[in-house]
Amino acid sequence: MPVVVVESPAKAKTINKYLGSDYTVLASYGHIRDLPPKNGSVDPDNDFDMIWEVASDSKKHIKAIVDALKNDPNLILATDPDREGEAISWHLEQELNNKRGLKIQSASRVVFNAITKTAVTEAMKNPRRVDAPLVEAYLARRALDYLVGFNLSPVLWRKLPGAKSAGRVQSVTLRLIVEREMEIEAFKNREFWTVKAVLTNARGQSFEARLTTLAGKKLDKFDLADATQAEMAVQAVNSRDLTVQSVEAKPATRNPSPPFMTSTLQQEASRKFGMGAKHCMSVAQRLYEAGLITYMRTDGIDMAPEAVTGAREAISAKFGKEYVPAEARIYKNKAKNAQEAHECVRPTDMMVSVEDAKIADADQRKLYDLIWKRTLASQMAAARLERTVVEIGSADGQVGLRANGQVMMFDGFLRVYEEGRDDTPDEDDKRLPQIDQGEKTAKQSVDSEQHFTQPPPRYTEATLVKRMEELGIGRPSTYASIVTTIQDRGYVEKDRNRLIPQDKGRLVTAFLSNYFHRYVEYDFTADLENQLDAVSAGDADYKKVLERFWRDFSAAIAETADLRIGEVLDKINEVLEPHLFPPTEDGSDPRLCPNCGEGRLSMRTARSGGAFIGCSQYPECRYTRPFGPPDPEAEASAIPPDGKLLGEDQGDEIRIFKGRFGPYVQRGAATEETPKPPRQSVPAAWEPEALTLEEGVRLLALPRLIGTHPEDGVNVWANIGRYGPYIKHADTTSHKGGTNANLEDLEDVWTVGMNRAVQLLAEKVASRGGRGKAAVPIRELGEHPEAGGAVNIYDGKYGPYVKWEKINATIPDTVEPADLTMAQAVDLIDERAAKSGKKVTKKKAAPKKAPAKKAAAKKPAAKKKTPAKKSAD
Repeated sequence: MPVVVVESPAKAKTINKYLGSDYTVLASYGHIRDLPPKNGSVDPDNDFDMIWEVASDSKKHIKAIVDALKNDPNLILATDPDREGEAISWHLEQELNNKRGLKIQSASRVVFNAITKTAVTEAMKNPRRVDAPLVEAYLARRALDYLVGFNLSPVLWRKLPGAKSAGRVQSVTLRLIVEREMEIEAFKNREFWTVKAVLTNARGQSFEARLTTLAGKKLDKFDLADATQAEMAVQAVNSRDLTVQSVEAKPATRNPSPPFMTSTLQQEASRKFGMGAKHCMSVAQRLYEAGLITYMRTDGIDMAPEAVTGAREAISAKFGKEYVPAEARIYKNKAKNAQEAHECVRPTDMMVSVEDAKIADADQRKLYDLIWKRTLASQMAAARLERTVVEIGSADGQVGLRANGQVMMFDGFLRVYEEGRDDTPDEDDKRLPQIDQGEKTAKQSVDSEQHFTQPPPRYTEATLVKRMEELGIGRPSTYASIVTTIQDRGYVEKDRNRLIPQDKGRLVTAFLSNYFHRYVEYDFTADLENQLDAVSAGDADYKKVLERFWRDFSAAIAETADLRIGEVLDKINEVLEPHLFPPTEDGSDPRLCPNCGEGRLSMRTARSGGAFIGCSQYPECRYTRPFGPPDPEAEASAIPPDGKLLGEDQGDEIRIFKGRFGPYVQRGAATEETPKPPRQSVPAAWEPEALTLEEGVRLLALPRLIGTHPEDGVNVWANIGRYGPYIKHADTTSHKGGTNANLEDLEDVWTVGMNRAVQLLAEKVASRGGRGKAAVPIRELGEHPEAGGAVNIYDGKYGPYVKWEKINATIPDTVEPADLTMAQAVDLIDERAAKSGKKVTKKKAAPKKAPAKKAAAKKPAAKKKTPAKKSAD
């Protein structure tokens, strides 16, 4: 039986069902080997030689394939139909050919865009060789990513504390997010007003119109700049009679969007379901492996002719013939790398709706339904609308208003699907009543409304992928991993689906933009992608591409060798100065320390990788503020280095400070007599800047004595600790030792009574097997047969376990503790010991004692012979 290799076991199972018992279908479980994560895996001095290493998890999968090939030496590589799939097949072929004793008679490559019986069986009839240009494009990308990562990341570690890594496309994507955030921060909103009127036609029906002309002049957006001008406009409308001057109705059509490719699928899944790019692709992968959709990594939007026919038949059957256009819609690919563009992402069977597919997983159901509707809508008739514009004005021409509306004449594809939007639509979808030219309108109300211009929105994963696609950065198979990587590195955080750059991300972008500017340029990155596309088309030599890149990149790396951290920070301060230290309203120096009045403010970095603004007079002046532009309101409520005075209590000043382990309140000042005045940490749930004197005094009254325990007379206290509120049953003076029990709510610290405290302490003691008592085994198995010592079974917090010496081994759910044998227990102990690096030492057998010498045997005394008695006959 020929051996067919695919990536995943789910795909293998489906394909095996189609091919039957004539083939052996196995999974490689993705890539079987990669470049080792160490220096030297790509050698630019040796013609970019690449060293590959088989992953430890892949060895058993390769062995299974080798064993199968020994029975039938015919290999069929059926991995995914893209560059990564081609690379997996190449790796497999290379590795299997290097196996000693294994002779492959034939190795062929087959590809199919959908895991259906027709597609798979047809592909098996058309085998080919592994596509060398596609593999070379993969090798070039992998080498470039390695060279950038392993040469640029160490520069970041040495020159910019806290930075984690840089990447060829990752860093450019991060720059997009950081620059958008800086646009938002630099944005100055502008006020403007609009005037709207609710009017009534001759039939008493109301509609809304917007003021467009004032004093005979067409209004621009900012012509009504303040409330006074807006009020004058309202009076101008109210003081005049209004007449309908024209009614213009125009037919219009709306055409459907093309079917999905990878980027548009990710964008729409984000808009409609809030799915991240990575999760979207994971869900789509499972749908593909189940044979429900075509391959999901593509930048093609064309459909196979049979799929177009199937879509038209499904539309006619499910929605009626009027929804089928006279001619099929043809969509042309716009992808730059057309040689890698496959068919669009679509259902494999157009007649199968989400209800027919019977998909159990909720996310798979949602995504399949989205793909099915988008595909059918792309082949449906256009929606027909009638758009109406009504012009209303005064007789003197001083005031003019406009009403817009539309009527849906035929819904067409909108019956099935409408694409989501990232911004607010401009068109007015309101339906207007019947309005006739020349009729007078009555005014129900005329109102003005204040507006402010808005900054550009932060990127979502959907809009980021869209922007990357527009710039030619990355490719379908990389979008999800890039967006995920910059979040995993802590450079970007996602909040309510919006991507927000963090301090580390800003600093990395500032560093790279100054010292490696060329390599974070959008045009340079896009051009490099185009060169790689030329390699995959067979039009360029991948090693020449690598050579050109490495020549300039290695020179840029060498130029940073002598950079000192101080120089780097000074440069970043200079670059970010407009952002960090914007001009002040009074014209004073924005970098002058507001605390000491002498030091200069500059950016500093912490070991954690975070950044902050600090004073040059440190440690004499400990002024700091968060990284970013100054916030006057935040600074007014911020805690200064010498503490913020909350007020006085019993003659003592109560202040709040920022300490090494967080904010705390303090009674009085430190003196020689009292070097450590009373202090208490501020709970994490409280806002330190908003702390009041009353709250500070309450905190300083802790720990609170609840009373003495009724059983032993030892004090019971309530307090707030590192892990939240708790009660303590301990010695009066030392507060050490004893028993602690958590409280559910912070307010309980001041309200919990003795009865409740005793109950909580008893529950805590019971949960750990009794106060000061050793846990009692639920079953004793006896002595360890090899090492000695008791082997017992206990009931633990996470279930039953076996204990021997200091080794605890969990008993599997499939085994009842009552049925566990000593042999099984020893296996569990050995397995646990091996994982923790311990050894089970077998006890030495007791030495055999030498046999005692026997005393010489005494000869028995000679017995007197007695005559034998005659037997009686």
